[in-house]
Amino acid sequence: MGSKPLAMNQKRPARKYSFILLCFVVLIVLHPQSGASTETSTEARQSGNLYRLQGEYRGVIDAWGGNWGAQVVATGAQSLRVQLLKGGLPGDGFQGNEPDKKVDCILKEDAAECTASSDSFEVVLKLGTLEVCGKEKKERLGVLTKIVRESNTLGRMPPSQAVILYSPRENNFVGETTSAVGLGVGGTSKALMEDHRLHIEFCIPFQPLDVGQARGNSGVYVQGRYEVQILDSFGLKGENNECGGIYQIAKPRINMCYPPLNWQTYDIDFVHARYDGTGNKIKNAKIRVEHNGVLIHDWQELKTQTPGKLDESPSPGPLYLQDHGNSVVFRNVWFVPTAQSP
Repeated sequence: MGSKPLAMNQKRPARKYSFILLCFVVLIVLHPQSGASTETSTEARQSGNLYRLQGEYRGVIDAWGGNWGAQVVATGAQSLRVQLLKGGLPGDGFQGNEPDKKVDCILKEDAAECTASSDSFEVVLKLGTLEVCGKEKKERLGVLTKIVRESNTLGRMPPSQAVILYSPRENNFVGETTSAVGLGVGGTSKALMEDHRLHIEFCIPFQPLDVGQARGNSGVYVQGRYEVQILDSFGLKGENNECGGIYQIAKPRINMCYPPLNWQTYDIDFVHARYDGTGNKIKNAKIRVEHNGVLIHDWQELKTQTPGKLDESPSPGPLYLQDHGNSVVFRNVWFVPTAQSP
């Protein structure tokens, strides 16, 4: 998402009010605001069966015309939405931006399976499989198998002319946090960029109780000016404020967001805006983006900067990784200076 307001400084409460403050805090914890999560997982082993059931499935349903994909999305502490996609998964056969069929499923506590019915079909969701059955005769129509996809650019090695921004041995950011997993949010690269190709890998946390912009939110700000949104948009339509969107400017051609806790990639080609000798812009910046190896923006023109960081100018700019309060992490970050226009 774009800008995030700074918290106002607060005075230390007087001692006589400390008990009241403690009670207030307890009430907030016990009764969180709508959309506020009481659980965030940054590792699959922390996440239970709700996470193990969530994910991508594919297989054949002959009665429905062949190949199908499914996205099973956690929508609450014990709820999952099963979305069935004719042709396969996004980037692998599915041609739309809305599921062809969907049904909601409720887990009993931390159960390892659940059953749900629509007007015309039933699904039986188990660890590793999704069985689709007819509603009337209960016959099995097909079984989809859970898969874990990887971007074909995941782990891409930087060429010899690349500038390394982050690797296990190098960190050329300031203001960020780091962990054993990778680079945290809030960092600004020391290097400044004009025309370039950027490779970056990111992992979004699992936040089943959160919704919308509160769920895995960050952003890759090219030149610190143009945000390619990061969000847990798995199973959504794909808007300009969702994963792969250029914030407030352009939605992705296809929503290629993988499930949370799976490493994902952006490969970005960028051409800096051109200015005349007096500092007047004479040509807009352009951007080409591949998300998990699939083209989602093909030299999109950027008429202005996006909100939240630097304004447009003739000067080169850094890479900024937005801190929006979520535990997104990054790795294998590098760029290659280029001098080619689309």
